[in-house]
Amino acid sequence: MAAVSAVSALLAAAAAAERNRWQRLPSLLLPPRTRVWRQRTMKYATTTGRNITKVLIANRGEIACRVMRTARKLGVQSVAVYSEADRNSMHVDMAIHPGYGFLSENMEFAELCKEEGIIFIGPPSSAIRDMGIKSTSKSIMAAAGVPVVEGYHGEDQSDQCLKEHAGRIGYPVMIKAVRGGGGKGMRIVRSEQEFQEQLESARREAKKSFSDDAVLIEKFVDTPRHVEVQVFGDHHGNAVYLFERDCSVQRRHQKIIEEAPAPGIKPEIRKQLGEAAIRAAKAVNYVGAGTVEFIMDSKHNFYFMEMNTRLQVEHPVTEMITGTDLVEWQLRIAAGEKIPLSQEEIALQGHAFEARIYAEDPNHNFVPETGPLVHLSTPPADPCTRIETGVRQGDEVSVHYDPMIAKLVVWAADRQAALTKLRYSLRQCHIVGLHTNINFLLNLSGHPEFEAGNVHTDFIPQHHKELLPGRKAAAKESLCQAALGLILKEKAMTDAFTLQTHDQFSPFSSSSGRRLNISYTRNMTLKDGKNNVAIAVTYNHDGSYSMQIEDRTFQVLGDIYSEGDCTYLKCSVNGVASTVKLIILENTLYLFSKEGSIEIDIPVPKYLSSVGSEGTQGGPLAPMTGTIEKVFVKAGDKVKAGDSLMVMVAMKMEHTIKAPKDGTVKKVFYGEGAQASRHTPLVEFEEEEPDKRNSE
Repeated sequence: MAAVSAVSALLAAAAAAERNRWQRLPSLLLPPRTRVWRQRTMKYATTTGRNITKVLIANRGEIACRVMRTARKLGVQSVAVYSEADRNSMHVDMAIHPGYGFLSENMEFAELCKEEGIIFIGPPSSAIRDMGIKSTSKSIMAAAGVPVVEGYHGEDQSDQCLKEHAGRIGYPVMIKAVRGGGGKGMRIVRSEQEFQEQLESARREAKKSFSDDAVLIEKFVDTPRHVEVQVFGDHHGNAVYLFERDCSVQRRHQKIIEEAPAPGIKPEIRKQLGEAAIRAAKAVNYVGAGTVEFIMDSKHNFYFMEMNTRLQVEHPVTEMITGTDLVEWQLRIAAGEKIPLSQEEIALQGHAFEARIYAEDPNHNFVPETGPLVHLSTPPADPCTRIETGVRQGDEVSVHYDPMIAKLVVWAADRQAALTKLRYSLRQCHIVGLHTNINFLLNLSGHPEFEAGNVHTDFIPQHHKELLPGRKAAAKESLCQAALGLILKEKAMTDAFTLQTHDQFSPFSSSSGRRLNISYTRNMTLKDGKNNVAIAVTYNHDGSYSMQIEDRTFQVLGDIYSEGDCTYLKCSVNGVASTVKLIILENTLYLFSKEGSIEIDIPVPKYLSSVGSEGTQGGPLAPMTGTIEKVFVKAGDKVKAGDSLMVMVAMKMEHTIKAPKDGTVKKVFYGEGAQASRHTPLVEFEEEEPDKRNSE
């Protein structure tokens, strides 16, 4: 709370200075999820008779960029705060950068804005308070006739009390932080044996995220769907719903792909969902944009989970299917106007998907990654395609913030057409420099069960093998493309050497047999995953190449050209023409085409390779740069494979480091509160001594 108070004081002081400077005209705090609306002059009269002329944005990244673009179109000035980590970020260049945090749902901050005479574009602080505490919100919802899940929401937070209620409810149960959202402080407990460990983990994360470690216990609905309803309320007592979104497909309890409307929902269920959401909003006198989240079972029975008192990350899919601009609605309502449309006037058209593109490695439990975006390109935006991002090529994905790179949003007339467009657009997202989940999203959106709309929160674990099949061997045609790309890049360098030295007859100035009118063969080695692939390349006098891989020979020709800052390879392999984007970074070639992307490595001689990445004496390595939150072992402790060794916090997530094998701890390299760099050893195990009894 101290950090919140400090930021609040900072923003309040800035706002006070601005009021004096601008003849006491109000500053505005926009919530973190925004939309670019139609160009028009923004001068809505507020309930106090004042005009909106300036916006204070208390957020960062893609959301801040969108707010700033919107403000510019409207001729509204932007005021923001930013952290040192974001000094050189995209949104800082566009305008003043906002701070990042949970201010959009912070009751104290909303109340402080009110006291300072600042219009807070959001609900009353009382609604934030009531909906921000899950135990309170469930009591209010039950009284309002909204279905709720069985659970314990009481004040007794002792371990014994919580454990007893978990046993009474029956495993599996869900432990949830009473405050906040985003999957923070949330754990699934499937047996009594693991309850204590999961409880402590949930409390630590809740304390760090929300400054409150209180939790509640709920019955866990097996293979549920996560369905949420967009609602809006105004100062005149009106409330409407803008249909539902399905956000079921998640990893780490966080959404990865969302769609609207929810697949397979009948009109009568859709109406019941919307009406229940309206009851929830009116029960707390809600004003502005909000999302009521429900958990739904296989029979389409639904139960209230929580209400997010802000605009959601995934709100663009709702805008796409309703033709509305939800941020414009927020501004109008904050200025005292009524909701722009009645319930009957809100129409549902078509289908929309949003895919979140993250810097993370799906093949290693979706561990987030940090590093530079060496190359970043996305499909062009159009009326049916939106790219929401707060980074540019060359920017760094920082350890300090969420690893989301961009949101890809598409719309089409029906779900199948929207799904086809989603996959097409994902193949046009090209990122080099760190691992991303793009190929995983392609596998997910192409899975037969996903295509059929059979989604639920266990979708990824249930279809893990199909979604993460491991690395497939590259097609030999792709290996030919990679070899050709290397040869042509080499040729371009030698041609440049020729121009520089003016010695066109030097044998070092030619990388082609064409000049000497001869054919000759060279041997190349490329690395496909862990496998070295030998390629015999014959340079033909006509400028083409014959490439032999194992027992197959390919006729290859082509050229490279530049377009903007990108290099493209236009080639033909056995008469099949194609164009691919070619990027060479250190010892890796990246080929991007309409069919997807592949990576091919150039083997490095052993005497040039760096020290291996294995941990000291088989101990675990830090999966990323982060802070050691908790240490469970000390030198001399005996552990079993899978035992928890320590907890690391990085990129807003808690990671439990477990023992990779049975053994005895020799040394713990980091204490609690220490910062560990990626791939550094965390714990060292003692070497196993030979069994003397067997040696006698």
